[in-house]
Amino acid sequence: MKALITGASSGIGRDMARYLATMGWDLILVARREDRIKELKKELKNVEVRCIVTDVGKKSDCYALYETVKDETIDMLINNAGFGLAGEFVKTDLNTELNMIDVNVTAVHILTKLFLRDFVKRDSGIILNVASSAGFMPGPLLSTYYATKNYVLRLSEAIYEELRQKGSHVHVSVLCPGPVNTEFNDVAKVKFAVDGISSEECARIAIDGALRGKLVIIPGLMMKAGLFFRRFAPEKLLLKLAYGFQKRKNER
Repeated sequence: MKALITGASSGIGRDMARYLATMGWDLILVARREDRIKELKKELKNVEVRCIVTDVGKKSDCYALYETVKDETIDMLINNAGFGLAGEFVKTDLNTELNMIDVNVTAVHILTKLFLRDFVKRDSGIILNVASSAGFMPGPLLSTYYATKNYVLRLSEAIYEELRQKGSHVHVSVLCPGPVNTEFNDVAKVKFAVDGISSEECARIAIDGALRGKLVIIPGLMMKAGLFFRRFAPEKLLLKLAYGFQKRKNER
């Protein structure tokens, strides 16, 4: 079995690679930081590991990545690469936000479509898209990031149902964690108001869920409970609460 993981140089992607390696999966590690994925490759024993340095924030690199590996039998595609940016929408940098959309949305869309076509032809394969609990709600002060994760969640759900209606053996899962202790905070320039789970735990729950064919994977009972009760709150109240929550994160 072989998995391709984008954003494999750190955090959840790195720990997904580690966990899959313990299960005997061969790996294709994709990231911009060559030193990080080569260091990870040295760590992973008894499995075949290939490193591909590319920037999925560029459409041309996404197509080139697919062309590079399309003749291999990829059993699992994990679209994990992504980042966030905090601040008021009128003040955040437009170019950074457009790059975020390219990484968080466009790359996921391109790679999902290209690999899904191959998976459907052979009637096997797993796609695991990494979204966030942010995908279930609006996100003032992290507006673009939340919007990108809404896209990933809803796209994954729609594809899942299309495949189910056809009786396909291809499975699509979407990971929607709450706070996870990774480099995300530093990049987005925020600090979580509550303690996050470890990326190792998140990775394990995500892989196990995807292998079971679970559609939406939400690590942690607290996050599941919070998302359940949010459906009973009026939208404007949710916006007010979300703003206050994000403001506290930005001020920490």
